[in-house]
Amino acid sequence: MELSYQEKLTLIKLGELKKTRFEELVKAANIEQVAVMRAVLGLQAKGLAKLHERSERVVRLTETGRRYGKIGLPEWRALGILRERGKVTLDDLKEVLSEDELKPIVGLLRKEGWASVRKEDGKLVLEITEKGLNAEERPIDRALKLLAEKEALPVKEIEKLVSVKELKRRKIGEEETVTEREVEITPAGEELVKKGIELKREVSVLTPELIKSGKWKEVEFRKFDIKAPVRRIYPGKKQPYRAFLDKIRRRLIEMGFIEMTVESLIETQFWNFDALFQPQNHPAREWTDTYQLRYPKSGSLPEKELVEMVKTAHERGLAGSRGWGYVWSPERAMLLMPRAHGTALDARQLAKGVEIPGKYFTIQRVFRPDVLDRTHLIEFNQIDGFVVGEELNFRHLLGILKRFAVEIAGAKKVKFLPDYYPFTEPSVQMSAYHPQLGWVEFGGAGIFREEMTKALGVDVPVIAWGIGIDRLAMFKLGIDDIRYLFSYDLKWLREAKLVW
Repeated sequence: MELSYQEKLTLIKLGELKKTRFEELVKAANIEQVAVMRAVLGLQAKGLAKLHERSERVVRLTETGRRYGKIGLPEWRALGILRERGKVTLDDLKEVLSEDELKPIVGLLRKEGWASVRKEDGKLVLEITEKGLNAEERPIDRALKLLAEKEALPVKEIEKLVSVKELKRRKIGEEETVTEREVEITPAGEELVKKGIELKREVSVLTPELIKSGKWKEVEFRKFDIKAPVRRIYPGKKQPYRAFLDKIRRRLIEMGFIEMTVESLIETQFWNFDALFQPQNHPAREWTDTYQLRYPKSGSLPEKELVEMVKTAHERGLAGSRGWGYVWSPERAMLLMPRAHGTALDARQLAKGVEIPGKYFTIQRVFRPDVLDRTHLIEFNQIDGFVVGEELNFRHLLGILKRFAVEIAGAKKVKFLPDYYPFTEPSVQMSAYHPQLGWVEFGGAGIFREEMTKALGVDVPVIAWGIGIDRLAMFKLGIDDIRYLFSYDLKWLREAKLVW
């Protein structure tokens, strides 16, 4: 039977002690506690020793409890002054009580019936009662005395006097689990010790000196079990959701998309709504569906020619459209708001100029009033993109969306439903199946209306989409609550893994 150096040493010492507390065995072996425990477990697996463990819930005194064990509980110290003087004010009690002890003292004395309380000249006055004069030791006092005498007492023993909950509430005691371990040598272990165990000096490194001197023959080389469990180390890494967003960004760039960026989270209603051919009386522009900036309230509009084209599209129409048939307000378009969707950047990019054919995307933080739950946030990330080209049609759009959901999000099932948006026609909603949540809506898509694209100076089809990237991340990170993406839960932050 092959034994390691620690196992040999531990067995030899156990042969001398026969049966002993684990702590005594550690002292006798004179090696690290963890090494002795590993050796004992190894000997137990080989039938040479037995480890007996017994766990028990115990109560220990806190630092405050130890202090009270020496000087007495606050109510007894206050009662001492009351017995001397008959009646006192709170200022008098400051002689024996700290500020923290003074706050609950009136309640404690009244609860025990040791003092009556009244106001005199605007001050609280405490006067000792008959019960206070004859006060005797209470269960909590006996429990404190017992705990002060011993290191720890079993919960069941303390509960005979006072509840552990009460000791915790008063910060006198704390509960913990104590495990007692005993190690015993087996007959097989004793037999092996009697036969004799050769114990050579153990080394973990073969040095040139050992080789040259020939002493390598006299030592025992430590064996390492590379499969043995060790304490897990958590090195620094990116926040899981941040890593997901970076992965998405890299994927899209590899697919030939150009990223659209903007520094500000604040947008004018012109870019958020008007440039997207969304009428100024649309209910989505009201306070129930979007946030508004209180100060500053308004921003500035872009160049006059662009503004005139957008105004014309709204009032009279472009590309054969009759428009929305109302008087367009530049003041309304200048109002500032936290960006409600990433599509505002699509409009900015189209007005700035695009390559034809071309593919563009953006990942932006957006804001919308909503009820917080497992699949909704009021501040979230959205991935918007569009493809511009002369031969594009609706089938191209569905193909891109499906590829995105299956290859990037990892969704097994995808479905499309008809939808409506003021700036796309036809429009579609995309949903994917989540194992825990069922069908989850990811976002909307469609072909930008000509009234919008022509006003922005583009004369070819543009297919576009806006997807809630947070919900995609739920699939990849294996979570069923969207709020966890922004969680401070250390366990989740350490263990969350992206699945690609």
